[in-house]
Amino acid sequence: MLLRLLPPTLVNRIAAGEVVERPASAVKELVENALDAGASRIEVTVADGGRTLIAVQDDGIGMTAPELDMAVERHATSKLHGDDLTNILTLGFRGEALPSIGSVARLSIQSRRQGAGEAWKIAVEGGRKGPVEPAALSKGTRVEVRDLFYATPARLKFLKSANTETDHIVDVIERLALAHPKVGFKLSVEGGRKGFDLPPFAGDETEARRLRLGAVLGRDVIENVLALDAVRDDWRITGLAGLPSFGRATTQGQYLFVNGRPVRDRLLLGALKGAYQDMMAHDRHPVAALFLDLPSADVDVNVHPAKAEVRFRDPSFARGLIVSSVRAALQASGHRTTTTASQQAFGAFRPEGQRSGATFLREGMAAQAPLGLGMPRPATAEVLQEPSEQSSEIPPLGFARGQIFETYIVAQSQDGLVLVDQHAAHERLVFERLKAQLAEGGIKRQLLLVPEIVEMEPAGRQRLLDAGADLAKLGLGIEAFGNGAVLVREVPAFLGQSDVRGLIRDLAEGLAEWGDLRVLETRLGDIAARMACHGSVRAGRRLATGEMDALLRAMEATPHSGQCGHGRPTWVELKRADIERLFGRRE
Repeated sequence: MLLRLLPPTLVNRIAAGEVVERPASAVKELVENALDAGASRIEVTVADGGRTLIAVQDDGIGMTAPELDMAVERHATSKLHGDDLTNILTLGFRGEALPSIGSVARLSIQSRRQGAGEAWKIAVEGGRKGPVEPAALSKGTRVEVRDLFYATPARLKFLKSANTETDHIVDVIERLALAHPKVGFKLSVEGGRKGFDLPPFAGDETEARRLRLGAVLGRDVIENVLALDAVRDDWRITGLAGLPSFGRATTQGQYLFVNGRPVRDRLLLGALKGAYQDMMAHDRHPVAALFLDLPSADVDVNVHPAKAEVRFRDPSFARGLIVSSVRAALQASGHRTTTTASQQAFGAFRPEGQRSGATFLREGMAAQAPLGLGMPRPATAEVLQEPSEQSSEIPPLGFARGQIFETYIVAQSQDGLVLVDQHAAHERLVFERLKAQLAEGGIKRQLLLVPEIVEMEPAGRQRLLDAGADLAKLGLGIEAFGNGAVLVREVPAFLGQSDVRGLIRDLAEGLAEWGDLRVLETRLGDIAARMACHGSVRAGRRLATGEMDALLRAMEATPHSGQCGHGRPTWVELKRADIERLFGRRE
């Protein structure tokens, strides 16, 4: 075959295949152009999932007639200062978006340069550029894309339904809106589907991001995310991280940005997941909007045609910054838990038939009997007095008033009623104590007066013996006993009188699940969590008032105590106003 150069029209269509994967890709490029142009408000209109119409209008600086004529040429850009691709300070810089879209659709652009007396327009249809002509436009730029992929019919076959393509467009706009909370975004969807109008938020950037995240994911988010701001060398991470008990079933609530650019980077997503290790179930995912700002020389944003991925010069540094910063914010949250748990509790206490919330409490109240918790009692536990409503000394989780179903502690706080899951709460306390001792060099052990012999199948027995050195770091001393059992001589001192047999069998199952013992070091947290579960006060155990108060005070002093290791809340609160509504005392 003869060697030849491809015609420009075909070259543009090939480029379009890389840059414009679907209608949402075109929306992303056009909205990014508007942001780079300094727009304070951007309006997007789509029809048929973006197939028949995509219109993006902004109030940015606009373009002159010569600039408009050049804008639809390949690799024409105003966003790259000099020829240095290592110093990218804008969202767009390749100069491929407009000519690529124009090669596979009917593209028209109207623009008016800021301060100019006239506007101009140009049209590109299937790669054929028309002349620049006068137009009527008050300010900014308006781009219309009609009949996307009409010039490449095969691409249309791979598009999904209009609703699915619209969902992708919504996701693109929401991500850009989160990165720019002080810019207004409006989406109109022709055909009856409801769009949205996100107003610009002024003032503090963190609060603006919090409000914008609430507008995107729902108002519940506003009260259930933690602000973080950390600097290491020339790198800075800011943003919002959700409480572990506010987790979701998918990763749809995760938004990551690098130098203001929305990205879907596996490294960063993995770091975010690692930050919540030991605090969420494996099938739950945190809500987060994280913004990583670093010198442009430390990141390559030119590794993907659609600019969706980045490459860091030091990936481990990026991962470590995210993990440490998010964990620090979570630790500083103390015993805080999600407010949605309280809302769900209020719904559960609503009268059901003739059985009111008060009846529910009264039926579950159990008699108290003093039992040891294996934790220090406060000095005031024996002489605890009824707190006064005006007292300013009532601690955050209040004072214990009783126990229902021998599982839940009922406490009176300053302005409400607190319900605590005694097993989940104590499990978190034990786990945090185990982690602290492990970080200090080893967990304190106690010798069993009578060693425990645990019979088990050969495979499980061998897995435990192979992991003996690592288990010893967690204060568990085991050795072989005959051919079908292990002998337990030592257990972590903090576990007290725990179910040793159940713990050993549970650990053997965990080792079988994790497989390769070479990764056991990274699983010490999981092993500690299993130990904490077996060493915690169980549901169905009656507690004395002093023991319940000791548990409440320990929760207030322990990081992450607002949720168990699976991300479920350990306590909920009904405000006094909510209780009064239950009994019709308040509207």
